[in-house]
Amino acid sequence: MKTKEELLKLYDLPLKELLEEAKKYTKKQFEFCSLISARTGKCSQDCKYCAQSSFYKTNCTVEPLIDTKKVVEAALESKNNGAINFAIVTSGKTADEAKDFSVILTMIEEIKKLGLNPCASIGIADRKQLESLKKAGLKRFHHNINTCKSYHDKICSTHTYQDRINTCKLVKEIGLELCSGVIIGMGETKEQRIEMALELNRINPDSIPVNILTPIKGTPFENYFDKIDEENIIRTIAVFKIANPNASIRLAGGKKARLSEKNIELLIETCVDSAIVGNYLTTTGFSAQEDEEKVIKTGKTLSSL
Repeated sequence: MKTKEELLKLYDLPLKELLEEAKKYTKKQFEFCSLISARTGKCSQDCKYCAQSSFYKTNCTVEPLIDTKKVVEAALESKNNGAINFAIVTSGKTADEAKDFSVILTMIEEIKKLGLNPCASIGIADRKQLESLKKAGLKRFHHNINTCKSYHDKICSTHTYQDRINTCKLVKEIGLELCSGVIIGMGETKEQRIEMALELNRINPDSIPVNILTPIKGTPFENYFDKIDEENIIRTIAVFKIANPNASIRLAGGKKARLSEKNIELLIETCVDSAIVGNYLTTTGFSAQEDEEKVIKTGKTLSSL
């Protein structure tokens, strides 16, 4: 495990050298996953970046848990578009905030029947809930740390950083795969991005989605367009790969809004192993075909079921 000082030195290398180092750890196979916002809005948490928080006036539409049939239809479409993982995502602090947990278990079972890897991003979960999800066929539980410990209180006050870490650790203990990542560009320093990379290393996720903040009107971060530029996005992702060589680094939300196509291809070639295809929770992404074309351009091949 590299030290903070070593990673800072790498971060400041000429960009070509940094990317050459990151490329040593990057897989030739590239993985697609997709998601559906199964319960949207009216979230009890005050995360300052989020359109779904009930604390802020945004244009987010509030939707209760959707029908299992719609989830199956979306999962099948994702499978046809090359995704091998499909995630159910719900707003709210906990896995059962709206008493929807039993329905979510059914959704997991139905996704698995399609031959996809079922994933879930449903908030803070306890051991009993995680064991039930695993029994239903869940492969991977998603729970971002979002930022580093030293910056968490600038992001959210309604749950702690340790709450997130505890859930991540429990996921690994249960024997599920862990997907845990961050949102960069929220005002954190370069040093704090290095802290994120190291904190992720300690919880050892299988997948690390890197989201780039897309400022949402009505949130406290609505004007945070200038908190990170493209070069520093690239440098951050490269360092994440070096610090977490065994994890799949996943391009996630914000890539369409915050990165040029040239730089997306550069990241795929050098330090990214996977991507979320299609739309996100409250923002739009590239089509699966557009993402596939970028992967093919770099000479990588898509993983299949």
